[in-house]
Amino acid sequence: MTPQTTARALAPTTTLVHAAQAPGGEWWRHAVIYQVYPRSFADGSGDGIGDLPGITARLDHLVALGVDALWLSPFYRSPQADAGYDVADYRDVDPIFGTLADFDALLERAHGVGLRVIVDLVPNHTSDEHDWFVAALASPPGSPERARYLFRPGTGADGSQPPNNWKSIFGGRAWTRVPDGEWYLHLFDTKQPDLDWDNPQVRSEFEDVLRFWLDKGVDGFRIDVAHGLVKEPGLPDWDGDTSMIEGADGAPDGAATPDGTVDPDDVSTGAGDPGPMFDQEGVHEIYRAWHRVLAEYDGDRALVAEAWVEPLARLARYVRPDEMHQAFNFSFLTTRWAAPALRRVVTASLEASDAVGAPTTWVLSNHDTVRHTSRLGLTEANARPNGIGHGDEQPDEALGLRRARAASLLMLALPGSAYLYQGEELGLPEHTALDDDLRQDPAWWRSGHSERGRDGCRVPLPWAAGDPGFGFSPTGTTWLPQPASWSGYALDAQQGVAGSTYETYRTALALRRRFDLGAGSLAWVDAPGDVAPGADAAAVLALVNSGVLVLANLGSAPVTLPADATVLIASAPLETSSGITTLPTDTTVWLQPAR
Repeated sequence: MTPQTTARALAPTTTLVHAAQAPGGEWWRHAVIYQVYPRSFADGSGDGIGDLPGITARLDHLVALGVDALWLSPFYRSPQADAGYDVADYRDVDPIFGTLADFDALLERAHGVGLRVIVDLVPNHTSDEHDWFVAALASPPGSPERARYLFRPGTGADGSQPPNNWKSIFGGRAWTRVPDGEWYLHLFDTKQPDLDWDNPQVRSEFEDVLRFWLDKGVDGFRIDVAHGLVKEPGLPDWDGDTSMIEGADGAPDGAATPDGTVDPDDVSTGAGDPGPMFDQEGVHEIYRAWHRVLAEYDGDRALVAEAWVEPLARLARYVRPDEMHQAFNFSFLTTRWAAPALRRVVTASLEASDAVGAPTTWVLSNHDTVRHTSRLGLTEANARPNGIGHGDEQPDEALGLRRARAASLLMLALPGSAYLYQGEELGLPEHTALDDDLRQDPAWWRSGHSERGRDGCRVPLPWAAGDPGFGFSPTGTTWLPQPASWSGYALDAQQGVAGSTYETYRTALALRRRFDLGAGSLAWVDAPGDVAPGADAAAVLALVNSGVLVLANLGSAPVTLPADATVLIASAPLETSSGITTLPTDTTVWLQPAR
């Protein structure tokens, strides 16, 4: 196959999309933040469930990797109906994870080794075992205790029908009836009742919760379901699909066409009506108040929005100067593996964030989505699965890993802040053969077993290839089983191995810091119209950031690299023949052009 020629494509035209930041900006504008899912990172107690002491003992891994901060998924006291996203006490640590003293020790150790710490906050709902909800159930309709939640009378002659037709994100209806006849709203599981954010007591309580953790020294908060706190007055019926507007299933990716391209208008103008339960104007008043709370503390504390909101211009409203500091860019996460689509979403993301003076965030995997190593190994027709299990299409593991490494290297070259999900630095795939009887995600049974759910991306990490449980726990126990094939992905199997996924991430993060790419600029390199016959220039992403030339080949043919450029890093081995070096398909390379 004749290599594509890009040497002429690198010189003629560049399109500046984003200017470099001024020196000395806040840390969160360019940080690489590593998500720790406590149940599955490291177990210090031996019970098979990850915990805070286990995390503390493994912080050197994050230092060696080269990240700037860690984000802790919920560790609060909880009955664990939804893996800790059902909080019973926002000011305490659940015993399965440790104690408040263990948290203090983790925070002190992290700060001591130069890592900042962001903690999760779940303000849309509490657990049904929270003291407030217990009091609400024990109090009559119309009481102050019930006014903290969204209790409503039913409809129909005897009130036996729910107040409206809303569906739960996890499947089934979003209302549950209590013995006295009233109903309460839960956009997620029955055990996660939604709070009423029109109630001043709710607002005051969460400002106090923020101060509790800020006083301990945390560096910020990731806000769960940040777009969902305020509901439209009257709670009107809605016939839309909640699965298309929240992260349990992922967000729309801009009406991708069969060839993977995305109309630029679709990227920047959105995916339709968010419904009366999401993205209401009143959420912004809440976050302005929270911004003022954080401003009382020094150290550039940050608020990060988990907001599945489109269009990107509307998402940017969450990060205006007096509101949040970051918002997860799920439009990037859900964009197909196609160069035109990725170029458009990157451009639209930077333009939307720049318009409000905020950084853009980049993320490819998290605890709610199929790991991108597996997602990118599926056919385009199934590129957005709701979990993967027995009987589902199985990813091409080798193809998925190759594309995932290329996608990660592209992401880490972009200006702004990048998020890594634990285990992606090892190239971990989804556990796609998990026994359905072992699944714990409420989405599995609430959907009538039509959605496999998120357990497959939450399996405990492999640290040591030859140890029971791959070194996750001193007893070898793991709360979910690990695939036997993960021995090859274990940390100790990759450390010091040139070209391993772990060493590739380490090198990329070191180079990102060396060239200050997070605070850098972005200019697209535009190919001229006279590219060599047969070459598919549209399948190559070419950009320049802080003097580093980045090429990502998403096409079906290799690409000739400029002869006078120095290779800094590549996501897969390059091919050299007769003095000509080419970039294989599904590969990204960082180059330093000759001066």
